[in-house]
Amino acid sequence: MERDPRPGLPLKGGPRTMAANTGSGIDHGDVDVAPPPVPVDRITVALIPKAAKDLQLLQERTGLSKTDIANRAITLYEFIDAQMRTDRDILVRDNNTGETQVIRLL
Repeated sequence: MERDPRPGLPLKGGPRTMAANTGSGIDHGDVDVAPPPVPVDRITVALIPKAAKDLQLLQERTGLSKTDIANRAITLYEFIDAQMRTDRDILVRDNNTGETQVIRLL
């Protein structure tokens, strides 16, 4: 059988079989290695210009992916919404001046 001269292409001359690799080949010893999280749901969103700019700023400042930022934003919003629905206030305090502000989401 001849090898195709272009890299990445299969050998010439017919079908080939390949053994499956069922593990990473790395011995982790006694350390428990958790599998990566499986995405539960995928969405596509159209961002308004301000949200797109804010997303870019957050990525640059935190180094997080768009997916991580979206997941955190949704989780934070759910927490805040749950607190407000149980008649709790969301407060922000300036540690330098001691000024406290109530956050209202409309």
